[in-house]
Amino acid sequence: MSKIKPEDLEKIRERMAGTMNLRDGDARARVTVHMGTCGIAAGARKIMSVLLDLVDEKGAKDVLITTSGCAGLCSREPMMTVEFKGKAPVKYVDLDQDKTEKIFSDHVLSGAVVEEYALAIGSERVG
Repeated sequence: MSKIKPEDLEKIRERMAGTMNLRDGDARARVTVHMGTCGIAAGARKIMSVLLDLVDEKGAKDVLITTSGCAGLCSREPMMTVEFKGKAPVKYVDLDQDKTEKIFSDHVLSGAVVEEYALAIGSERVG
């Protein structure tokens, strides 16, 4: 299992600088990798590395990659949530490298939800 390297953390820090909130920042999309203990054990670090490589490879400077803790669905890890301004977030589950690349290409870059990998569309937050 690959580990996040200091240069990966630096990439995340640079993306986060001044853009902590998707609604207020310049980012077009935010991708959150759920990295609680269960997510890390299931391979979330690999998912994060794949996403950081894709952002660099595609020059997607308007895509914010961030992390969160456990989402409470340990059996469905690794997971990520894709959010666009003004649209409901989409939670993707049971990820691997191939699924992550397809989600990045189809949803993050092109706006088409990859329904076969999506657990839910919408937010558990009220209000």
